[in-house]
Amino acid sequence: MKIRRNATKDSTPQRKSADVKMGNIQKENFSKPANMQRGHAGVEQAALPTTLQFVDMLSAELDTALEIADPNPHLNMVTALLKAHLSGKIITATMLISASGVPYATARRKLQQLQDSGFIEQRARTRSGRSFSLHPTERLMTNWRQLADRILRLCTEAGGNEPKDAREYYFGASYVPASQSIAPPQVLPEPLQLGGGLRILVHGDPTFMVMENLKRQFEQIIGTNISQRAFSIDRLRAEALRNAERRVSKYDIIAVDLPWIGEFAEKGVLMPLDECLDTDRLDPPDFHTAGWMAAHWGGRPYGVPSQTTPELLFYRKDLFAEAGLEPPDTTDSLIKAARYFHAPRRGYYGIAWNAARGTALGHQFLMTCADFGQPIVNLEAIAGGFAADTAHRRDIVATIDTPLALDACEFLLSLLEFSPPDILSMSWYERIRPYAAGKIAMAYGYTLLAPYFERDPSSPANGNTGYLPHPAGPEGQPVATVGGYVMGIPANIAPERRAAAAEALIAFTSPEAQKLYVLNGSRTAPRYSVGADPEVRRISPIFEAVDAMSLRDELQYWPRPPIPQIAEIIEICGQELHDMLRGTSSPRDALKRAQSRAELALK
Repeated sequence: MKIRRNATKDSTPQRKSADVKMGNIQKENFSKPANMQRGHAGVEQAALPTTLQFVDMLSAELDTALEIADPNPHLNMVTALLKAHLSGKIITATMLISASGVPYATARRKLQQLQDSGFIEQRARTRSGRSFSLHPTERLMTNWRQLADRILRLCTEAGGNEPKDAREYYFGASYVPASQSIAPPQVLPEPLQLGGGLRILVHGDPTFMVMENLKRQFEQIIGTNISQRAFSIDRLRAEALRNAERRVSKYDIIAVDLPWIGEFAEKGVLMPLDECLDTDRLDPPDFHTAGWMAAHWGGRPYGVPSQTTPELLFYRKDLFAEAGLEPPDTTDSLIKAARYFHAPRRGYYGIAWNAARGTALGHQFLMTCADFGQPIVNLEAIAGGFAADTAHRRDIVATIDTPLALDACEFLLSLLEFSPPDILSMSWYERIRPYAAGKIAMAYGYTLLAPYFERDPSSPANGNTGYLPHPAGPEGQPVATVGGYVMGIPANIAPERRAAAAEALIAFTSPEAQKLYVLNGSRTAPRYSVGADPEVRRISPIFEAVDAMSLRDELQYWPRPPIPQIAEIIEICGQELHDMLRGTSSPRDALKRAQSRAELALK
């Protein structure tokens, strides 16, 4: 039974905000910063920076109205500090003194009072300890969220009226008590002690690039520098394997594609998580079941889901509605729709998918076999699919050359007829770009690629895309194959870095951090609580769709079982099936050769 978590302990009712309207006073330019953060006690993340801006503007108005009024150095320094914290900027004592609005000696004394009262803490910026940065304490953050909540309530009482248009929201408008939200990431109580900073190896996809863009903010959170290296999928695997051969790991945390878990566990690339941290701190029931189970090998967890990004069918809802077609839920209806929309003379095509030779097509073939109910190794059939958690068995054999796999091959050949002319070189990103440009009616794609059109107002697919699991063959059922990455700790990490790396891992994969990734462009939500957050739901319909698939048991990881030889088998299938698509071999011959090569790999 799945436990669906709707919020964290610090979650609170939803608030929506836009321009400030109080009585007959209207304030302009309350635009939302990219990294707004949601608090608790009834305050959504937008309320914190918006309240800061409101207090600043109100103070300026009061100073103008009351010419004899003195500046409030405590308030001025606190608002400057919180603004810097929420935008991920470093702030020093000199900068706060400058923001105080009073003479240096007075400001210095007032700043010391704030520190002595437990509102501001300092951290060393250099090894010498002579240079410090300043940060808000948890006490100050709690107090400010409570203040923001009171301001919102007072504005509600003063403004009184609800917006007539559901799309129009006001600072101080009533909120929905039933909605829940996730608190912002908090600075760790103690900065991590890592010589040279935290070193991370990741995949060069949109979600990890969001993490790179937020690097300064996370450096503040963990209290040390972050160095992140990004590679393509094949180079990432090669570098992780090379790193395992070093006497001491070059990295503190590495990103691992889900199918590699078995290989990396067997080869000693990753350390079991239960050796370096208390896994209860990760709140395992909050993760999508398939994503959390896929991070295990032999019953032990080897990584924490940082992306749970199933491969779905993206389709143009507007085009289907105009044509009077139902969204495809079977492979036959998918072919019918692709045929209908295919108009190559006008530069329009039915569907795009991974057909590039090697890894890309190999993944597509495994998922297509799953659509027809065929695993590529002899997994035990269970309710909802197959038991991939027992893939560490020693009697695993290849099941590629089968009648159902032949059906999958025939289906791919049918897709080829309604695909763009360059389909045989299309892989992860190439299949989404023409879809985003409005040249293709449907595309198979991971949710992490949705920002290519969801964040592009000029894309015809923006706001017009529906999300479905893979349509099923006659003997299959709809499946959304779980993809994405976990973050793990290398087995050969230096012992003195292990504890700090574990703390960083927990921070990077927390609900608070994962919501921040979404707010800055990611379309992956490994946790139920993140997908259920009201602001996350407003950003994209993809989160609600994925949550619904998870609850219907359509999110599965058995199509790409994490056996140690999976990467080699994927490559084999991608080579043999590419020859089939090019017409140099028949489907039966391609499957026979793939079966023979896979058997050798498994030996």
